[in-house]
Amino acid sequence: MADESWRAPAIVQELAAAGVEEPPSRYLLREKDRCDVDLVAGDLPEPIPVVDLSRLAGGGDEATKLRAALQNWGFFLLTNHGVEASLMDSVMNLSREFFNQPIERKQKFSNLIDGKNFQIQGYGTDRVVTQDQILDWSDRLHLRVEPKEEQDLAFWPDHPESFRDVLNEYASGTKRIRDDIVQAMAKLLELDEDYFLDRLNKAPAFARFNYYPPCSRPDLVFGIRPHSDGTLLTILLVDKDVSGLQIQKGGKWYNVQATPHTLLLNLGDTMEVMCNGIFRSPVHRVVTNAEKERISLAMLYSVNGEKDIEPAAGLLDENRPARYRKVSVGEFRAGIFGKFSRRERYIDSLKI
Repeated sequence: MADESWRAPAIVQELAAAGVEEPPSRYLLREKDRCDVDLVAGDLPEPIPVVDLSRLAGGGDEATKLRAALQNWGFFLLTNHGVEASLMDSVMNLSREFFNQPIERKQKFSNLIDGKNFQIQGYGTDRVVTQDQILDWSDRLHLRVEPKEEQDLAFWPDHPESFRDVLNEYASGTKRIRDDIVQAMAKLLELDEDYFLDRLNKAPAFARFNYYPPCSRPDLVFGIRPHSDGTLLTILLVDKDVSGLQIQKGGKWYNVQATPHTLLLNLGDTMEVMCNGIFRSPVHRVVTNAEKERISLAMLYSVNGEKDIEPAAGLLDENRPARYRKVSVGEFRAGIFGKFSRRERYIDSLKI
């Protein structure tokens, strides 16, 4: 029987704790790529777009700012979003407490069955597809939060004791934000207000906790490789003390600095297809830090599995043809996973 131990890489946090002088070769950029990949980014040429959710329902300037952000960047900061600062701090503190527990306690929630068969939920690393795949310097905890009746608490940490209640409270707040934003987007596109919302009904939503340990070679290792999200919408809560998120625009990489207690929202490939490319899904990556750990929490919102992913009919006519082909949700998800390991964008294969 073939040795497939490579499918279960080491927990990155354990490698960092061991004090390795250089990460294992599976994490390092290949020699041929090192001249082409610069992990140092510049400052944004303009401030990150900021949208005030409390004013968005009234349209006007706030809606104009949202449209510009979605067309030019595909992401924006959200203020006055209704999630209490204390709740945001609590969910981040609890996630840090989880990752800093002994490995034996965390492995109770492993995302590997029998130590090798990957599943989407649980604690560990991302899926390893090929033996020569360059791995990311990060661990994660991935949990389904919606629909609530499909939560599998076998994967939800029972310590810290308040983890489950706090995550559910936080998820309720971000779900409300999701609904407000996608309705505002539908209005901007002159679609029925509930066009996107209807496709989110009974759709899966996941909380992805990302843990980035310190790395001895931040110049040669990705925290998360360049990618665009496969979601309809992602709501990101970033570490308020340690930066690492970078976004690409015009072939250049820029550092993203978040303001404490704001949320960073970005569109996913699903939305780019459904709005026929009017709004874009940004390519982004995470770099590592030589001295400090970093944590983020991404709330990932996808469409109902019974719906096809295709440009909205209301956006098409003889002068505005479809720019992407229709695809089932199942095919879309499989394509995203397949391309991610090869550092390719699945959405590019859908363009007409």
